[in-house]
Amino acid sequence: MADSSLRILQVNSGDLGGGAERVALNLFEGYKRRGYQSYFAVGHKHLNDPNIIEIPNRKKRSRWSNYWLNRSTSLRNTRVARIARKVAEPGRSIDQFVGLEDFNFPGSWDLLSLTAEPPSLIHCHNLHSDYFDLRTLPWLSKRVPVVINMHDAWLLSGHCAHSFDCDRWLIGCGQCPDLTIYPALRRDATARNWKRKQKIFADSNLYVTTACSWLMGKVEKSMLAPAIRQQKVVPYGVDLSLFHPGDKQDARARIGLPSDAHTVLFAANRIRNNIWKDYATMRAAIGEVAEKIHDKRVIFLALGEDAPPENLGTGEIRFFPYSANVADVANFYRAADVYLHGARADTFPNAVLEALACGTPVVATSVGGIPEQINEGRTGFLIPPGDSSMMAERICQLLHEETKHRFSTEAAIVGRERFSLDRHVTDYLKWYEEILEDFHPTSKDKS
Repeated sequence: MADSSLRILQVNSGDLGGGAERVALNLFEGYKRRGYQSYFAVGHKHLNDPNIIEIPNRKKRSRWSNYWLNRSTSLRNTRVARIARKVAEPGRSIDQFVGLEDFNFPGSWDLLSLTAEPPSLIHCHNLHSDYFDLRTLPWLSKRVPVVINMHDAWLLSGHCAHSFDCDRWLIGCGQCPDLTIYPALRRDATARNWKRKQKIFADSNLYVTTACSWLMGKVEKSMLAPAIRQQKVVPYGVDLSLFHPGDKQDARARIGLPSDAHTVLFAANRIRNNIWKDYATMRAAIGEVAEKIHDKRVIFLALGEDAPPENLGTGEIRFFPYSANVADVANFYRAADVYLHGARADTFPNAVLEALACGTPVVATSVGGIPEQINEGRTGFLIPPGDSSMMAERICQLLHEETKHRFSTEAAIVGRERFSLDRHVTDYLKWYEEILEDFHPTSKDKS
């Protein structure tokens, strides 16, 4: 039975959006279904749920700041609007100009008073995306247990969410090879940002969780490691009431696809220009598949961008805009013969788990935590990054009817047994119990 006194406050940049938002929202709703007091504090609120609370950053800014911020919103001239934003908060503008990461979000100090009673535990997700003051962590973590759920490696670096092949995050950053990587900086203050984070973590006691051992391995080598009181790898889970095998022909009819085509799916926001994904390699691979297979037309479904269709020889790319309707998204997985996930950098993509749960085998690049999602030769195949020929070869292998059926059956079993939302929720609730037994407040005065 649920402990009705347990108040769980999750924190994230928003309640709708990408993978981290989906994970946090699933947990928020899962806790509510179990009877717990579940709350969700977000930088930007979209859903109409009273237990989702927008962090009051604007309300906590000065009258001067709010006046000029409101003026900047109403001004049509973008240059004048930019000047108004600088006038609103000149110190913050200077920080951004010199390349400091933006921690100027005063509503973060109100997290313990957003609900009728203070939360028993705070579970934080992505702390970047312009909404959270990282400097509150020492203060918060002395009062309530603070769980840091890392969906990327931003906390470990001087600015980037993923460092690709750069390992300067191990030694303090500086001399950044690419300031344009999200979250981008105007100038190279990465060494100073790294030291600011190191100082914050040195005075914090945190419970750190990742979805994969790959990312936890990076955490253990980083400046975050001394702040860890407990750590735990908890793989994501998906809602099996939505993501499950179904009638492929019915799914294709709903989308408007021919029933007799070979169909390969990829899902991501801004597919062609997403720096974490490798659209060029996937596009080349589909072209090779179309050249090799002649019994049926090959259609590549690109879910996450609105663009005109494109022909690749006898193959075709069809673009579909992002959909917030999860049931519609699940229909795309059921319509596909193969889910293709070409990535340059990734942590533990939800899309791979959703595909498996729908019984759709996966071909994916072997980066980040993806190898921990796929059972090689059983639920899909892993390939080296950038290898379009091997990608095409593995797709062709899975399009063979007998192989496809065997892999699909195994994928659905693994999705159900390893990656269910019910398991995900249970894992965290059990860990919360351990955390609450372990935690002891150390201070009552704001510092």
